[in-house]
Amino acid sequence: LAEFTALENVMLPMRLAGKSKDVAREKAATLLNRLNLTERHEHYPGQLSGGEQQRVAIARALANDPVLLLADEPTGNLDPASGRMVFELLLETANEHGSAALVATHNPELASLMDRQITLTDGIIHA
Repeated sequence: LAEFTALENVMLPMRLAGKSKDVAREKAATLLNRLNLTERHEHYPGQLSGGEQQRVAIARALANDPVLLLADEPTGNLDPASGRMVFELLLETANEHGSAALVATHNPELASLMDRQITLTDGIIHA
């Protein structure tokens, strides 16, 4: 959301879910820090790179500990190291909260981190 800082963007879903400002701020900061955005908390989306914006969006999606994580190319705008960091955070979050993560990716290395892979090759699904 363009009118909010990175920190406020991640806090928003938690505030809407009734969490206190302090709790939301602490968790948002923790998520952003885990995604190597420590120095970007007070930056607005227009001041962030595409990859940084994508990591803020991932932090926002994880803010309320969803029971189902749906991610379509969550690492599309990220360098390999950041992509792996995002995948590891998605998996860690799913494991900690007993959630399921359904992730679409073209990156076989990242897909191999998942418990199960389903591939689509020439229009045929392979489970």
